[in-house]
Amino acid sequence: MVLRVENIGSLANTSAARWNGVVGDRYPFLRYEFLAALEACGCADTATGWEPDHLMVVDGERAVAVLPRYAKHHSRGEYVFDWAWADAWERAGGDYYPKSLSAIPFTPATGPRLAIAEDADRRAVIAALGAVIRESGLQSWHLLFADSDEVDDWQAAFDAPLMERQAVQFAWQDDDFGDFEGFLARMSSRKRKEIRRERRKLAEQGFVFDRLTGPRIDDDALAQFYRCYCMTYLERGQRPYLSLEFFTRLRDGMADALVLVRASVGERAVAAALCFEGRGLEGRSPDGNGTLYGRYWGSEVEADFLHFETCYYQGIEHCLERGLTRFDPGTQGEHKLTRGFAPVISRSLHYLDHPGFRDAVDEFCREERRHVQAYFEQCRLRLPFKTEVD
Repeated sequence: MVLRVENIGSLANTSAARWNGVVGDRYPFLRYEFLAALEACGCADTATGWEPDHLMVVDGERAVAVLPRYAKHHSRGEYVFDWAWADAWERAGGDYYPKSLSAIPFTPATGPRLAIAEDADRRAVIAALGAVIRESGLQSWHLLFADSDEVDDWQAAFDAPLMERQAVQFAWQDDDFGDFEGFLARMSSRKRKEIRRERRKLAEQGFVFDRLTGPRIDDDALAQFYRCYCMTYLERGQRPYLSLEFFTRLRDGMADALVLVRASVGERAVAAALCFEGRGLEGRSPDGNGTLYGRYWGSEVEADFLHFETCYYQGIEHCLERGLTRFDPGTQGEHKLTRGFAPVISRSLHYLDHPGFRDAVDEFCREERRHVQAYFEQCRLRLPFKTEVD
């Protein structure tokens, strides 16, 4: 196998078939349709500070790996915050930006960042990519929210020190619950009653919920969702990162991966959450570990517990009905713990070219990891499931 790394820049310079031939459909955010829609709609392009700089590894004429990459001119939309690093380097007289970034824009959902053919040598691919990354002329490269196994492979095969940052996120995992009542039955009596009360209160206010998939997400449903999505930003005095055109392109190009949860009162939809399925044959990924990813939410009304039902309980029910074994509901939020979402460690890697700067940041990362691990252990103690003494 003789590997060659091609800098394809924008996804417009390659085909969906060639890119997706490596990526598959297990992780929706790495698919050509998702990343190309971000570029085509002006959400992640040179004008917005996300300059596409994607890499493809080929063996002869065959693509064997792809790595999304951007020359990033700021640190917005990443969710692994390095503002303090940028400030320190620039106060020392350096230029932190542009930096090289391998991540999914606006998507803090752990998953593969490097897609690779099953018969390719992972370590050889990473070594080839590492040489190109280090020769880019940019002073740093960052790999955000990668699968833990992939992080290990990068650390083993990248020919330079990579600093690791960790954070705590929360995810639901099926444990042969069967259905939602089976899920609640594993909880302590007090917490089980609280969740039933939350759901009952919404029903008493007239809220009903439905889940739309694939072509059932029509233009009206998408427009209503987008109004809700914009509300989450307008309430904070911000403009949304993503456009209605972007979501329309996703619906038209990868409807198989979309799940739209709607909350309605009477005939009027008033809140919505858009989720994505990572799946393979018959609604599951090939290894049976299909995942639902909760990504975007908003509401036109205020109601107690509406967010929990729309974004969490409906997603859990969908997983149990579809045979998906994992639900990643989105970043942050300790309130997820008492609703059955366990803490998980997310990992990111960072390469800094300057040795002195690298040493200082490495010390920061080591100290940060100690705090993250302590927080992780504290979170585990707050899960609502029964213990031996219950």
